[in-house]
Order: sequence, then C-alpha cells, then structure tokens
Amino acid sequence: MRNRKLYAGAKLREMRTRLALTQKDFAAKLGVSLPYLNQMENNNRPVSTTVVLALAQEFGMDVTELSSGDSERMVSDMREALADPVFADAMPPLADLRLAASNAPALARAFLELHRSYRQSHERLASLDEALGREDARIQASPWDEVRDFFHYCDNYIDAVDRAAERFAGGPATGVEPVRQAALAQLSDRGIEVQTADMAPLRLYDPDSRVLRLSARVPPETQLFQMLLQVALLRQDALLEATLDFARFQSEEARAIAKIGLANYYAGAAMMPYGAFLAAAQDHRHDLERLSLEFGASIEQVAHRLSTLQRPGAKGVPFFFARVDQAGTITKRHSATRLQFARFGGACPLWNVHRAFETPGRFLRQLAETPDGVRYVNLARDVSKPGGSWGAPVRRYAIALGCEVRHAGSLVYADNLDIDNANAYEPIGISCRICERRDCHQRSVPPLERRLTVEANERGILPYRVG
Repeated sequence: MRNRKLYAGAKLREMRTRLALTQKDFAAKLGVSLPYLNQMENNNRPVSTTVVLALAQEFGMDVTELSSGDSERMVSDMREALADPVFADAMPPLADLRLAASNAPALARAFLELHRSYRQSHERLASLDEALGREDARIQASPWDEVRDFFHYCDNYIDAVDRAAERFAGGPATGVEPVRQAALAQLSDRGIEVQTADMAPLRLYDPDSRVLRLSARVPPETQLFQMLLQVALLRQDALLEATLDFARFQSEEARAIAKIGLANYYAGAAMMPYGAFLAAAQDHRHDLERLSLEFGASIEQVAHRLSTLQRPGAKGVPFFFARVDQAGTITKRHSATRLQFARFGGACPLWNVHRAFETPGRFLRQLAETPDGVRYVNLARDVSKPGGSWGAPVRRYAIALGCEVRHAGSLVYADNLDIDNANAYEPIGISCRICERRDCHQRSVPPLERRLTVEANERGILPYRVG
C-alpha cells in the first residue's frame, strides 16, 4: 500500500481564516516558523506530525479532516474528465492534478463544470433534429448532475439538517414507534390527516384537504420514510431553503431537486438519528440486518446512512456506498473513502455488486484492491423493489458498501476473510479509460494514458497490448 505525504494547504488557510488569525499568530500557536507555515499553506511542504498534533491539542481539530474532503474527489473527477477523447494525449501528470486540487480548488471545479457543460452540449447536439422540434429546446447543465455534485462535495453530510433530524427524533433513546408517533403528532398539529391507500404513488399530499396518503403497497419502513419526508417539507422548510441559498444552484430545476434530496436526507436522519445510530453500528459491528430491525429501516436505507456518518468530532467508519441498476449504471454514489466513483457511465465489472443480481437476498463479500494499491472490504446485495401488485414493474437494483481493509475489525462481514493474503484481493478499478491495469480481462476500452501495441499474428485476451 502506498503512503503519501499529507499536503493540506487549503485546509490550513481555511482554518486560519475562520479563526481570524494572522500567519504569524497561527505559526506561533502551531509551534513552527512563519516561513514554514507559509510553505505548508502553499503546499510546498507537507503537514508535519508536530503540526497535526498541535492542531488537535490547540484547536481541537479532527485531524482526519486534513486528509479527507474535496481534494481526492476532485483528482478522481479530473482524471475521468481528462480521459475524454476530446483531450487526446493531453493528460497531465497525476502530481499536477493533485497540485491543482489542493492549491486551486476553485479552478479545478470550474474545469469540471466546463467539461460537464461540454458533455451536455455534445449529447444535445447529437439529437439536434429532435431538439429543434421542441419549443423548450436549450442547452444547459443537467440539474440532476448539479445536485449530485453538491452532495458529493459536501461529503454527503449536511450538518444543520442532520442535527435538526436528531433533535426531532428525541436524542439517543429512540425507537421506531416513538419516531412514528412524533411524525404523526407534527402533522396533526398542522391539521393534517394521514391515511393509507391502495395506490401506485408512494406518497400523495393534498394541501387543500390537508390529507397525506401513503401507499399501502409498500413496506412499513417506506411508509415511515415518506411520512418523515413530508414532515421535513412542511416543518423544516426554512432550514431547507437556507441550505439551498448556500448552495447557489444554477437553475430552479436543480434547486427543486435538491430540496427533495435534503428532505430525503432529513427523513433518513430522523429514522436513524446520528448518535444512536452510530453507537448501534459500532455495537453491532455494522451488521446491516440488525440495524435494519432496530431502526425499522430497509437494508438500502441503513447502508446509505452508514455512508453519511462524517460528523466532525464524531465520525464513523468511512464507507463508500453505491446503487447500480441491471445495466451497471450507478444511480446513487457516495464515498467517504479514497475510492471515488466514475461520474459518467457504469461501475467496474469486476466489482461484486454486479453479481448480486444473481443471488437475490444474499450478501456477497469481496476483498478488492484498486490500482493505487488501496485494499477494501466490499459488501453487495440486491435490493429489488416489487411494484406491489400483479403486473406492476419490479425495480431491480443492487447496492455496494465498503471500507478500507484497515477497518475490517469493525465489520462483522470481514470475519473469516483472509485479509492478510495478498492473493485474496481481486483487482478492481474505477473507469476503463483511466484504469492503469494492463492485463485486465474485462477491459472495455484501452486506457487513455498508455500506448498500444497491435500484433496481427498474435491474439491474447485483448486485441492489443497496453504499453
């Protein structure tokens, strides 16, 4: 496993600015010279162990924040964007990408936004005949992608919303029924009646009659989630709107999608309040089934919630979480680990998540290693969702949940896995265009950064050799 020096200049500058300290005063408190601090803030020097300890002792900083956040995400996203054929052989060295992400994050984000706009324009132009026939034809960034990136770069943790949901749930001593009763009480206070009905929509609220109808075709955990979502929209509107103002979305569509996303976040955090859920996750060693029973949530809801436990000063195990459809397209993604998902297209076919469709109702375990040498414990399971009636379509998905192998002792699913055996780890990647593996038998396209050798008189697994 490769060890990299810790460069966190942007984090240091951000903290100093927040504390309203001059470089001279900040350097004195950290016990370093002014030139040394200046070099660290400009990423000319790595953050030393002495400084890390001083940050924790003097300022109470959660030092894990120094190595997390936007930097690795932006590096991964830039590598994928630069793998676009439009850049041909223009891929900068990885060191340059890390430097840009650390020293000029605003510029890196602007580049990613520009590339996303290019892709949107390219896709719209590809169907120009159809687009020109519509009055609303216009080229703009996808509001869905804009919202997804908002949560992505917030570490999928929204502190104000999370804490509000925890207060609603009543603190550490919670349960399914108290949360349900609290939701009913808040709706009743507004004169809203809750009914169940045999209907296809999961939730239907009529402001005129003040009746909230929940589908009788879905399980209790889905009904509770939808009820809490409506509570968020009605009782936490000011908080949601303030968060949306902070995000500064480019379109009303993106803002509307994000508001539903925040309401969903509130619902999940109310069902599984942070303190109680974190304690239970640690006690049960992240057993998804036990957590599902204890909090009255679905397996997918539990897995997703585990990936959000990134509260400063009280962080859980950093997980990645993804949901894929049968075509392999990622429909939900988040990573608090160094592993970052492809922004476009599907997931690596070597991930065990694709095999989950073959074994419905079972958890699949996998030891995996990414090209950067980091090893993970992966868990996959199908989460197909019946339509609730004969002939109704079944939505088929599979979820992936994983963490770095150094956290294996905290996972019940890692028991009896041969984590010390290097041969037990399957090689996985992110996207074929940026994957550095030369001998992958599932490669769909060549890596952009490598030269190819094509030999007419030789045919291996691939029709070319990666140089």
